[in-house]
Amino acid sequence: MSDQIIEKLFSAGAHFGLSPKYRHPSAAQYLFGKKGSVELIDLEQTVKGLEGARAFVKELAAERKTILFVGGKAEARGQVARVAMAIGAPYCAARWIGGTLTNWSEIKKRLSRLEELAEIREKGELTKFTKRERLLIDREIVNLERMFGGLRGMQKLPDALVVIDPKREAAAVTEANSLSIPVVALLNTDCDRSKISYPIPGNDASKETIRLALDEIVKAYEEARQ
Repeated sequence: MSDQIIEKLFSAGAHFGLSPKYRHPSAAQYLFGKKGSVELIDLEQTVKGLEGARAFVKELAAERKTILFVGGKAEARGQVARVAMAIGAPYCAARWIGGTLTNWSEIKKRLSRLEELAEIREKGELTKFTKRERLLIDREIVNLERMFGGLRGMQKLPDALVVIDPKREAAAVTEANSLSIPVVALLNTDCDRSKISYPIPGNDASKETIRLALDEIVKAYEEARQ
């Protein structure tokens, strides 16, 4: 697997880190060198991280555990939604709502409200409301779907998070850490590795790198379920 995936990662630009001035001290162990003003990530370390993440995800899948995918940045949101929906997993591909994990009881209420309103609309029962009430209900559904749509069907706290760019998703990582929920993450040189259970060093701003990392994780999940 190593040679083939390294070639793909290299073609995707997964080895491009950031300027040394943005480097987090914990990223030093992943560095291979420097090209111009950009530090380079050792792709052997990336593959090692991917293999560790794959093994962990296989364990989760075998035990039918819940994985929450998180990635709200423009480069990640489409891929995060795609892979999560492919395996029926919850996801957050928008701005992280504070308390999603640490105030789960309140989030569950909002999800229940979304399901309730969606069911009313699907059954064609909106006709019993006034035009203004229908407008307000539609608006509420849109807002709830925008904030929590990816979490529909999640009945309990996740058993793990898969995060793209843990620096940007610091709030999600902090909540997971506080609840001892393991975090798998694709992280660039500006991220704190100590907060991540299964780090995958790589260019977290590269759409192709994000796609490759997420596809490997989902393949591991599907292999274990089959």
